[in-house]
Amino acid sequence: MVKAMLIAGFGGFIGTIFRFLISRYVQLSVVSTFPWGTFLVNIAGSFLIGVFFGISEKGQFMTAEWRLFLTVGLCGGFTTFSSFSNDALLLLENNEIFRFVTYAGLSFLLGLLAVFLGRLLIKVM
Repeated sequence: MVKAMLIAGFGGFIGTIFRFLISRYVQLSVVSTFPWGTFLVNIAGSFLIGVFFGISEKGQFMTAEWRLFLTVGLCGGFTTFSSFSNDALLLLENNEIFRFVTYAGLSFLLGLLAVFLGRLLIKVM
């Protein structure tokens, strides 16, 4: 368990640094109020987790440790949106449409509500 946590943690550390650098570079390069940096990181992370899972499903090209490092660690640190997108796709692939709609809809709405409530809590304190 400790080994798995260290593998995921190290990947997350690297992913977080990549997210910061790429998002920051894009935001400084593009004059816009649209959050292009975050948007591009989320889409890139979703693509990468798809590539990594695709490679791991192909056969013996990737060990369990590398899969953990690249998906949970690197992609998870880069953007949790990639994990969300992968989980949603798995629900769709299993024809669990109700669970997909519930998961995607509630994740977005409750996430937005949670951010609002957190900010509101700090404002009233």
